[in-house]
Amino acid sequence: MVTFVTTNPGKVHEAQEYLDTPVEQLDFDYLEPQADSLAAVAAHGAREAYRHADEPVFVDDSGLTVDALGGFPGPYSAYVEDRVGVERVSRLAREETDRSAAFRCVVAYCDGTGFAATPEPVDRERRGQDQAADERAGATTDEQVHEGNDGSGAALSVKLFEGVVPGTVVEPRGEGGFGYDPIFEHAGQTFAEMDTEEKNAVSHRGRALAKFAEWYASVDR
Repeated sequence: MVTFVTTNPGKVHEAQEYLDTPVEQLDFDYLEPQADSLAAVAAHGAREAYRHADEPVFVDDSGLTVDALGGFPGPYSAYVEDRVGVERVSRLAREETDRSAAFRCVVAYCDGTGFAATPEPVDRERRGQDQAADERAGATTDEQVHEGNDGSGAALSVKLFEGVVPGTVVEPRGEGGFGYDPIFEHAGQTFAEMDTEEKNAVSHRGRALAKFAEWYASVDR
């Protein structure tokens, strides 16, 4: 069994579609840090959730990144949506020549073991740092990160998995979806114009979960 720390039961159902092991939900509202990468936020959340639950957990963090805006709003997507609004983000992005963007999701897993069975070793040289998912020229990440310790002297390793859906920022279209869906176009349709099945087929969360599930099934526990 593995625990998905989220307040959204829909995410748990989606995760169960990818993982062969039972997925349980834990409604734990961990404090998100001020960070400039989704990977850092997710890694912090996984560590805090593990300390709280004392069992294998994973969390996810997602957001819209606009290339011409330096990846903004990224990890601040929810805050910007609430304070600025989706249409203003669209107008800001459409003032640029390059309107390319991406929906990104980072799944972070922590079980307190140090991942001795994983193919690559924990990078002990990066103590206290979170490795961003785009630090390898945009490659999808399955790297390990860790910080200090959990109070017992044992490093808390975190495994990261990124899912990315490329697209373009457009004027709002469509009646479905939520958040930035009306202004994000992928393969000729905004996410708000897609039905649930179409959207799930290209979901950034689904892509991250698929990578996580593949790795999780390969690890001896």
